[in-house]
Amino acid sequence: MNIFGVGLPEVTVILILALLIFGPKKLPELGKQLGKTLKSLKKASNEFQNEIDQVMNEEDKEETPKSIESNQTNKINQEKIDSENKNFSNKENSNN
Repeated sequence: MNIFGVGLPEVTVILILALLIFGPKKLPELGKQLGKTLKSLKKASNEFQNEIDQVMNEEDKEETPKSIESNQTNKINQEKIDSENKNFSNKENSNN
């Protein structure tokens, strides 16, 4: 058993120290409070991760139309270059 890199012997020592310091009446209350704190930290972490994912998805959506537009422009430019090359080669052939 390994919780946050702490093994079973370490957890046992921590629990015994907590029992001695806070007493048996306060220990369940502290455990409940610790559970609530961990739950809220996990919730905040998940919300933060969701926000990061949303931003990443928005950036991808913005880049996709630009890349499609860029590909179409590149195709048009390539077609123009190809037609110019054909015209140039036709002129050379007719001159010879």
